[in-house]
Amino acid sequence: MSGLSLKYEVPGDDFTRAGEASSDVKRKLKKLGYDPDAIRRVAIAMYEGEINMVIHAGGGQAFVTIEPQRVDIVLEDHGPGIADVEKAMQAGYSTAPDQVRSLGFGAGMGLPNMKKYTDEMTIDTEVGKGTTLKMTVLVNHKS
Repeated sequence: MSGLSLKYEVPGDDFTRAGEASSDVKRKLKKLGYDPDAIRRVAIAMYEGEINMVIHAGGGQAFVTIEPQRVDIVLEDHGPGIADVEKAMQAGYSTAPDQVRSLGFGAGMGLPNMKKYTDEMTIDTEVGKGTTLKMTVLVNHKS
């Protein structure tokens, strides 16, 4: 199998559509016969990234490349950037506004969960310009 490349628009400020891209990737990985644990890890990491883009950046784009032994996810936004990545990586730290928290989002677990469920993760961010997050999940392909 050669790589499958997917591109998604992540709408900003629309919690009802947040998660559409990660759900679509999850369905595709199931159809392709990927290991359930790898599918779960990809879905969690990507969903957390989508939610972060909705909460903090007004949306963005998600690029996913599915290879036999890995799934690469690139999330790009043109939001405010992350002022303190080290702080943002701490479980429970959140800059989400109160109205977002009242919806049950913004608990400060997004970036820590992305790191936890991926094998590789890098954050390229610039305040005032946006953030590009790259994640890789290594997989055991079953078919």
